[in-house]
Amino acid sequence: MKFRKHHPEEPEINLIPFIDVLLVILIFLMLSTTYSKFTELQVSLPVADADKPRENNKEVIVAISAEGRYAVNRKTLEGRNVELLTAELLAASEGAKDAIIIVSADAASSHQSVVTVMDAARRAGLARLTFAAQTSQGGEGR
Repeated sequence: MKFRKHHPEEPEINLIPFIDVLLVILIFLMLSTTYSKFTELQVSLPVADADKPRENNKEVIVAISAEGRYAVNRKTLEGRNVELLTAELLAASEGAKDAIIIVSADAASSHQSVVTVMDAARRAGLARLTFAAQTSQGGEGR
């Protein structure tokens, strides 16, 4: 009989499952931490550095106050609904479909007020829309 010393096998570390688990954890952390940035956003609007706007005969200026009140070509509207604003935009544009709607919103006005103007312009068939902003002092808004 042969009595041989039996050498135990050396343990082998398999890294593939370990790497798979780490990649899954990394993907999970990347997806879950991305959404926390939205609560930390601090936005100060509107400021822009641009040339003076060119004069155009078919401009309709819609002003939005901080309280959400509307004025179309310096005529204050009594209501805040889309139908009234649509009718006023149609009257101010005098049927010209290429009129430019200039939205001049207060920086403290709500986002819903601006979206209401955009919806009213779409309903009136006025596709050209732009936003007015004040120029920054010393070029800070770049």
